[in-house]
Amino acid sequence: MAISRRNFSKSVLIAGAGVAASGAVNAEITDRTVATFNHGVASGDPLSDRVIIWTRVTPLDDIPTTLFVNYRVARDIDFQQVVIEQQTITDQNQDYTVKLDITNLDPDTTYYYQFECEGQVSQIGRTKTLPAGFTEHLRLAFVSCSNYAYGYFNVYGMLAERPDLDAILHLGDYIYEYGDGEYGDVPGRNPEPRGETTNLSEYRQRYAQYRTDADLQEVHRQHPFICVWDDHESANNAYQDGAENHTEGSEGRWTDRKADSVRAYYEWMPIRQVDANDPARIFRRFTFGNLMDLMMLDTRLYGRDRAPSFPSNSQSRRLLGDTQFNWLADQLSDSKDNGVQWRILGQQVIMAFVRALGTPYNLDQWDGYPGERQRVIDHLKDNDIDNTAIITGDIHSSWALDVADRPYRSLRRDPRRGYDGDTGEGSVAVEFVCPAVTSPGLSNNAFRGLLLGGNPHLKEVELTRRGYVLLDVNADRIQAEWYHAQSITQQGNRNQELAFVFQTRDGENRLTRVNNSQVSTPKSESAPLVPDFVEEILESIWNLGNLS
Repeated sequence: MAISRRNFSKSVLIAGAGVAASGAVNAEITDRTVATFNHGVASGDPLSDRVIIWTRVTPLDDIPTTLFVNYRVARDIDFQQVVIEQQTITDQNQDYTVKLDITNLDPDTTYYYQFECEGQVSQIGRTKTLPAGFTEHLRLAFVSCSNYAYGYFNVYGMLAERPDLDAILHLGDYIYEYGDGEYGDVPGRNPEPRGETTNLSEYRQRYAQYRTDADLQEVHRQHPFICVWDDHESANNAYQDGAENHTEGSEGRWTDRKADSVRAYYEWMPIRQVDANDPARIFRRFTFGNLMDLMMLDTRLYGRDRAPSFPSNSQSRRLLGDTQFNWLADQLSDSKDNGVQWRILGQQVIMAFVRALGTPYNLDQWDGYPGERQRVIDHLKDNDIDNTAIITGDIHSSWALDVADRPYRSLRRDPRRGYDGDTGEGSVAVEFVCPAVTSPGLSNNAFRGLLLGGNPHLKEVELTRRGYVLLDVNADRIQAEWYHAQSITQQGNRNQELAFVFQTRDGENRLTRVNNSQVSTPKSESAPLVPDFVEEILESIWNLGNLS
């Protein structure tokens, strides 16, 4: 039975009064006798009429039990305009996580949500639905590669302080599977469990540790996420039938490990199940009115063949697989036919050609799968699909590239497939690559000149810094702004700097550099951020007499 608004409000006040009196948000965790919300709240996969909300209830002990969880969603932070108020249950089968698809919402609208269990309340979360119909302006940020052991999640903290974002896109490597000391050793950031994660219990424990991080909790609390996995959510350099960092036998069977990693991901991430009969499918589409379509792709687990050890011009090696490629081709064509202005492909590894001294730079990228890349390029060209941007993570560095059919061949030599590095003519799409949240790039930029000199379609690259990319989208252009963090080893350091800015303009399919002084302007109507937990509780207590 659903809890009443009066009783829910009373439970907020009763639990909140205890916190406020103690002077600490988590004071009741010590010697507690009830379940608590130790892992924050989150929202994700917004559509124009619905959004996922998420939390986890930490039970009192290890004895399996069923917990009753009340939740409510409102148009205002004071919960005077409640749109839904109901009860659900959770238990050990889903690791006591709670994930709900809240429907019948209005488009382009900010909502607030909260959970209650056994008299304890979660923090209040803030989320937003996607627009429908005519859409003038969007602002998104995208990130990847957040290794707990390599440093503090200051980048998440920066994004949590931005009220102007419609959503945050996470392109994978949300967690890392490595054991203690294997990949990162910042003091106080030792991974849990201490060994490598290989089974369901261990993956769950690793997610639980990450979600105790204050900056990660706060960015999830303030913004809806649209996520996709890369390889480290399962194992390094994963593909559909194995992984470089998996030893068959001593680390179990890959099929079991992959299934466990996928299950833990769906339990702990605010993501909608695409196909209940095909849990490994994560590729999906989001429509932002008539302004933008976002296709989130899986270049790891679904259709990827093992990467080659040596450069090869193989046309048969698959990265997406036939099922996913056919889906993508249909979505791109449908988006164009529906008159949507921009198409963005969110994925993991660099699609554009990248060479060093004339040799493919990284065969784990699309360079190792030239036939698959050609299929995508041919579909864009053959169907006259303009205004496509690829956004990419994985490589722990910042890149801006044109995506050309034959970037090393001049237009004079090959007018149909060639490329002009000075004008960008011949490019069929553009690619923006974000730096990592914490995972390491190179120690210096000595390699930068070699990359720029050998790749005429590479417009900028920075190999050492962490940060994020902001996308500002209107009908005339997409503007990408790379922001770099000052530090990931100093906890709470929010200092950041604008590194460089690029645009792709309507119909041009190529990049243009923009002066750093021409940063985009936030939307004036952005809803304010949710204040911190103690302030919310004090405000609720202050308004005690206003309850009805």
